[in-house]
Formats: sequence, C-alpha cells, structure tokens
Amino acid sequence: MAESAPSLLVVSAHAGDFVWRAGGAIAAAALRGERATVACLSYGERGESASQWLAGKSLEEIKAVRRAEAEAAASALGADIVFLDRGDYPLRETDEAVAQLVDVYRRVQPTVVLTHTLADPYNGDHPAAARMALQARVLAQAIGVANSDGSYPSKDDIIGAPPVFFFEPHQSEQCDFRPNVLLDITPAFERKRAAMECLPAQKHMWAYYTDLAVRRGVQVKRNAGPNLGLPHQTMGEAYVRYYPQVTGVLA
Repeated sequence: MAESAPSLLVVSAHAGDFVWRAGGAIAAAALRGERATVACLSYGERGESASQWLAGKSLEEIKAVRRAEAEAAASALGADIVFLDRGDYPLRETDEAVAQLVDVYRRVQPTVVLTHTLADPYNGDHPAAARMALQARVLAQAIGVANSDGSYPSKDDIIGAPPVFFFEPHQSEQCDFRPNVLLDITPAFERKRAAMECLPAQKHMWAYYTDLAVRRGVQVKRNAGPNLGLPHQTMGEAYVRYYPQVTGVLA
C-alpha cells in the first residue's frame, strides 16, 4: 500500500446521484486541491430518464445524453468520472461489476469513500451500489485478489481502509437515515448548483436539493461550536459514517 494523497471516491448508482447527494463534498475536495473521482455504475437510462423516453429517444441515445450530462456535472464540480455501464432498473450485483470497482479502488487509492445507504425501499439500485462499493473496498485491500484482467496487485496497488460515508437518500425518513456527520458546503455550493443545472433530464430536482442544502445548512450552523452557531449563512450536506472513527483525541 503506497502512501496516498487525499483522494475522494464516490460510487454512484446512476448518472445524477453523485450530484444531488454529494456534489458539495466533491466540489469542496476539488477546491482544496484534492483528487475527486466518481465511479458511475449506470447512466440511469431506464429508470431515471423519463423525459428522454417521452421525447421518443432510443436507449442508446438516452445513454449518450445522460453520459454527456454526467461528464459536464463532474467537470463543474472539479471531479474525474468513470462509467461502468452496468445498467439500471435493476442494477444487478455481479462478480464482474465488483471486479471493475476493485480496479477503480486500486487505481484511485481513495482516502475517503462516499456512496448510497444500505436501505432504500424506493430504489433497489441504490443499496445494490452500496453493497458492491463495500465489498470492492474489502477486496481491493487483499493482495491475493486479482485485478479484473487476471493480474495480481503489487503491495503499492492494494488500498488501505478508507472511511466510508453514506450520503443522504432522496426520502431520508423512509430509509431510516440518521445523519451523524454534517458537512458545511457553503464555499462549494455554487459549484454544486452549477453541476445540478448540467442535468436537465432531472430538472425537477434542482429546487429540491437547493432547499435541502439550506435546511442542512441550518443544522450545520446550529450544531457548530459557538453557542449561537456560525455567524454566516450556511449550506450543508448530511452523511452517516459507516465504520468507527479512529482517533487519539475526542473532539
């Protein structure tokens, strides 16, 4: 395992998920000069592109549209993006998909991983993506687990144990989402909003996720150190940390 510079990996089920749910974290990392990479498991071509189907486009045309949107959104955030094209509705958990993710982990060497929650009764693709992200994280640490091309990793290829954070699902109450991390994305929100506007196929989400950032920002402000909160207007994102935090000092 090589010493890694800060590197954020976001495992996203569909082409838009990383923008709505983690765009602030991605943009904030990029603004700090850190590497940010999105692994997009599908384009959301079947289940999250209704406007394109209603416009009479073919499956391949829709995939091309959603890919272009996702590339533009990632660029607006300052992130790299890779597409695994595993299909959606359903996103199937396969050995091949996990092997592709193992390759991504080893190439990116993430120091932080963001992905979906393990429960979402409205969209089975989201927990499927989370389960594969977690499985690939474990396998990418094992020097005896081959890469997808059959070669074996060197000691510099295997990864460490990056913390995993689940980002907020669309209907958090129904997913039993109880955040224990509030991220101040105020300096990064302009980039997040620009990325959202790169996704006209889901234009109905723009206002929803802007409003959510305001509400989470209120919680950021209220939970900050000063008794009266932070002195400035804040925008926020909410996360659940999956593995324990390791620290020598409680803070």
